Amino acid sequence: MHAAPYADTAGRAVLETIRAYGVTAVFGIPGTHNLELYRPLADLGIRAVTNRHEQGSGYGADGWAQQTRLPGVVITTSGPGLQNAMSAIGTAFCESRPLLVLSPGVPLGSEFADVGTLHETKDATAMVGAIAEWSRRVTTAAEAVDAVHDAFALFRSGRPRPVHIEIPLDVLEAPAEVPAEARRARPAQAPAPGDAAAVEAAARLLAESRRPVIIAGGGSTDAVTEITDLAERLGAPVLTTLNGKGVVDERHPLSLGSNLRLAAARAVAEDADVLLVVGSKLGEAELWAPRLEARGAVVRIDISEAQLDKNLAATIGIAGDAAAVADALLALLPPRSRIARDLAAERSAIDAEMRDTAPETVALAEIIAEGLPDDAIVAGDSSQIVYMALGSVLRQRRPHSLLYTPTYATLGYGLPAAIGARVADTSRPVVTVIGDGALMFCVNELVTAVEQRLDVTVVCVDNGGYAEIRQNEIDRGMSPIGVDLVQPDWAALATAFGATGRRVERRADIVSSIRDAIADGGVQLVHIPQNAL
Repeated sequence: MHAAPYADTAGRAVLETIRAYGVTAVFGIPGTHNLELYRPLADLGIRAVTNRHEQGSGYGADGWAQQTRLPGVVITTSGPGLQNAMSAIGTAFCESRPLLVLSPGVPLGSEFADVGTLHETKDATAMVGAIAEWSRRVTTAAEAVDAVHDAFALFRSGRPRPVHIEIPLDVLEAPAEVPAEARRARPAQAPAPGDAAAVEAAARLLAESRRPVIIAGGGSTDAVTEITDLAERLGAPVLTTLNGKGVVDERHPLSLGSNLRLAAARAVAEDADVLLVVGSKLGEAELWAPRLEARGAVVRIDISEAQLDKNLAATIGIAGDAAAVADALLALLPPRSRIARDLAAERSAIDAEMRDTAPETVALAEIIAEGLPDDAIVAGDSSQIVYMALGSVLRQRRPHSLLYTPTYATLGYGLPAAIGARVADTSRPVVTVIGDGALMFCVNELVTAVEQRLDVTVVCVDNGGYAEIRQNEIDRGMSPIGVDLVQPDWAALATAFGATGRRVERRADIVSSIRDAIADGGVQLVHIPQNAL
């Protein structure tokens, strides 16, 4: 398409509206068809982060969103650019993350033409709609702006999930004719407080309980103060999912960490006479078991009514905002905090099971954790070092300090998520801990971090390939196939990208290598050859 002669295109109207909601960075790759979405960025004060693959754009936007509490925004071009972002869109849906994807589309009247135009796609909107919360092909600039407002309404008051807006090229490049007032952010709805009768019934159950337990999921991360106050008022142990990790400071005497994958932790929840579940679907991927077998009453709070009986039926279900409902419960509970029960035995059982499950991996994770600052943002990946150990070993003080995808369990998430987190927050160290197999999915993003002049440390734990899948094959009586991978010289590869590469030769040097890398700044890669130490 020819260059648009208009200063105020639909592209500008859309980006102005997004900027009005506070978004200051977008992730993506410029392409032939999306340039009118890029034209206004500098003028609007929006930082453009150019990833080296659109999957990285989606995961970078996710990391940014978790630090800012705003939706991540991705700009793709048509066809393959949009398709490259599909894994990230699927991740955002599965993990309930706010993601707004913008893409151009074929001009109006050219739908399903199949005439061989550049990037022609059978039905891009339907393609994304199959995995996103919603996907819309708009027909005017005003519709595009309204779609942005609808997206932010979802992100603010509903279950956050990815949405996609496809803007036909002729609409994208034409004059917007959208008044300035229509581009302003709309007021947020008041947080849903939940049904008053249900809240009162739940408060009575909790007030009478003798062994209450709280499970806090990803839907509770904006209710840190309220969940902590509830735990203290009730004297209730708190378990979290990995997406809810840090909702209650994991050094708090009532915290039992993000350990639901361990039977000893699940036993605490199952033994509760009242189990309070806040913002979690209690899925098998978090539990590492088919379901949680609660023996007492169950109170569930969730922004989505559809979640209230999912995987575990609620005795009392309350659809509403986690913080607002927790506040309402606190107002109805006796004002004096209960004496917290001694959790030493439960902690000991959880710790013993963690170590028995993967002793060598846990030992290495503890060494890595020793090298990390207390306030570090740690981006993980679907690597054994993370899901078998680091997710439990790390004791974090606040939510969104471990960036991870426990349900979708994608590979290649950790590095781009760390990039997005560092773009959003330069006040905290950002580290990604990632296996060699997972790093190969996103190693191209090293140069993105270099180009953006970020301080990001990559800790690559190299076990020679896909170690868990290798063991799975052996367990099935197979000879290992396709899992023992040739490794590059990781330190030299990082250096070639303009980063600093370090190879750890001795186990005793791991902590100092990580600390030195973080202290030196820039993009650092610390290679830990697990099988050689």
